[in-house]
Amino acid sequence: MGSVETGRFYVETLGCPKNQVDSDKLVGTLLADGMSPVEDAGDADLVVVNTCAFIEEARKESIDTILALAEERRPGARLVVTGCMAERYGAELAEELPEVDAVVGFGVPIAPERQRIPVAAAPLPTLDLLNLPRPASAAPWAYVKIAEGCNRSCGFCAIPSFRGPQRSRDIDSILSEVSETGAREIVLVAQDLASFGTDRPEELGGGSIVPLVEQVDRLVDRVRLLYLYPSDLSDALIDTICATGVPYFDLSLQHVSKPLLRAMRRWGDGERFLKRIEDIREREPEAAFRSNFIVGYPGETEADHDLLLRFVEEARLDWCGFFAYSREEGTHAAGLDGAVNPGLMAERLAELREMQDEITAERRDSLIGERVEVLVDSVGEGRTFREAPEIDGVVRLSDSLKVGELATVQIVDAEGPDLVAEGAA
Repeated sequence: MGSVETGRFYVETLGCPKNQVDSDKLVGTLLADGMSPVEDAGDADLVVVNTCAFIEEARKESIDTILALAEERRPGARLVVTGCMAERYGAELAEELPEVDAVVGFGVPIAPERQRIPVAAAPLPTLDLLNLPRPASAAPWAYVKIAEGCNRSCGFCAIPSFRGPQRSRDIDSILSEVSETGAREIVLVAQDLASFGTDRPEELGGGSIVPLVEQVDRLVDRVRLLYLYPSDLSDALIDTICATGVPYFDLSLQHVSKPLLRAMRRWGDGERFLKRIEDIREREPEAAFRSNFIVGYPGETEADHDLLLRFVEEARLDWCGFFAYSREEGTHAAGLDGAVNPGLMAERLAELREMQDEITAERRDSLIGERVEVLVDSVGEGRTFREAPEIDGVVRLSDSLKVGELATVQIVDAEGPDLVAEGAA
């Protein structure tokens, strides 16, 4: 995307942490090309929207953002759309959004009939961002993407169709990027994190993420893993995560009904998941857990919903996200019968969220009186190992603590998902 112009740029990022990493790489490229960042899109010569296309709601937000920035940009500024929507709907976006100067994807090559169509006279090239340099992190933590693409065929997910098969990075390049960030906490991300190296087992730790985690852990104070497929959560990986001092387990469960999970083309069931969670808690009683669940997948019955409610109540996870099923073109689920009424879906979501809010509040209340180590992310705010950045609650701190320091504080109160602390040592 470089060497197109000099001047000022503005990047708007939508979607998941993996998109944020792509934007960081893009910013690094634009800086290397001599451009300067600005805080206001109206001051930029180049406005870039890094889009999300995971579900319908995300696509709508992407379109709304593109149109809003088209109005906001100054005369003569270029508006470029990239990211997942550009990868998946490049030709349609170029045709239907005349406000956009270019629709540009990056990553895996795409067949000519599905390629992203630039509509500007000087099209911007596609990029593989995985191994590009990035600027130092503005926060004391940073996301690092260790692989692109996915080899799974989950019934609800279209990501492999436009991000391609898994491509694991070289360990040396990952470690170099970790050092470049200057961060004290590194959050490893990928579409299928625990499968890192399985596409290149002879080159990358025998097809296991464990050696990588151990090496990153030696470079920084904290290493955190986001989004682990449950069948790949081996004993070795559990022990390695616990040994880092950040026993935080973000498990991609999606549901607990065995028939529904098979319809999702997923592994496992509630009983297996509970057993694995119990195993982890036996090894590390302080372990924190997060998961996400789809509500209203085609064929979900009231019995399936009741199973999920019982699981949530019994598992007592620290954090849970519940999302309404979104029909995605080209996925296995798009052709399934048994659509769930939207009203019923909303009722099920509300019931689950209410239950989990109470559980989260109870688990946060249980920490009152404890002394904990926090990483100060910003003035007056930090996190223990129990909270992933931008996703979970935070710890409210004294403004006197310096950003970037690790401090030991005492929890004196809980406000919903957030904790309140005093003192430092």
